[in-house]
Amino acid sequence: MDFTDVAIVGGGPAGLTAANTLARQLHTAVVYDNGLYRNTGVKHMHMILTWDHKNPEDYRSAARQNILDNYSSIQFAAASVSKIEKKSDSHFEVHDSNGEVKKFRKLILAVGSSNIYPQIQGYDKLWKKRIFHCLFCHGYEDRGGASSGVLAVGPVGGALAAHMAQNAAQLTDKVTLYSNGDEAMTAEVKTAASVLIPSKFSVEARKIKQLTGNDSDNTVTVEFEDGTSKVEKFLVHNPETTASGPFVAQLGLETTPGGDIKADYPFWGTSVPGVYAIGDCSTPYKVTPSSITSGCNAAVAVCAELQASKYTQSSTSSL
Repeated sequence: MDFTDVAIVGGGPAGLTAANTLARQLHTAVVYDNGLYRNTGVKHMHMILTWDHKNPEDYRSAARQNILDNYSSIQFAAASVSKIEKKSDSHFEVHDSNGEVKKFRKLILAVGSSNIYPQIQGYDKLWKKRIFHCLFCHGYEDRGGASSGVLAVGPVGGALAAHMAQNAAQLTDKVTLYSNGDEAMTAEVKTAASVLIPSKFSVEARKIKQLTGNDSDNTVTVEFEDGTSKVEKFLVHNPETTASGPFVAQLGLETTPGGDIKADYPFWGTSVPGVYAIGDCSTPYKVTPSSITSGCNAAVAVCAELQASKYTQSSTSSL
């Protein structure tokens, strides 16, 4: 069974950029893409010049075709990866959903992340629609509203909630920080918000019963357990996340307290030699520009490893 230089698991912006970078040094790679993306259903991407306000699926499709049109060393597999076995630092076996097993010298995980939603009724239905994780990615189109809200619910609290509130204040007249009946969180948020302008920001400590989207005017209603409610233009919150797929356990990868794969900046090497993690699975800053940068940097590091084994006299590797 012949070796391919690199397995790239994930076909989003990070994985595609890694493939494009590897191709520029004639390295071979297979990009495994199962078609599942955290931003599925989102119609517009932002902060990528020439692609701002365009569909992210169109971006992925154009990027794939661009690679295929220009670089013969890159292959795409429309398949999920079920298992990865590490035989050595330069030997990985990848099992996919088509029943194929391929051997690779290095591994780049661009698997994205999966959300763990807070226990608030209606949250999951409003995620990406009226609940935004990043007000650089979303929110601009909703500017000028009377008010917006920040869900000060784990893992968002304290200084992060106050930071998100200031982002929201750029887009709406007033901002409410909702601590959802958690006394400790309420105290933490009040302390963080104490330096903010009182006429612009407020803290709401009552328990939330449910969240409901209003399609007619693109707003969200926050309904409290006491029967009262408040309408917001949008809400801001980052849910807990975990790296998608079974690979953390299979490879014994270290993770961060936030649930991401621990990978060292700027080249995104993991705790397991030969394995790199890029994009949303390896950072709390889950935005497309960051994913693109990490994909490029990791691929450069992988090229360096492959070429060191190939061209230095002291190497005993069979690469």
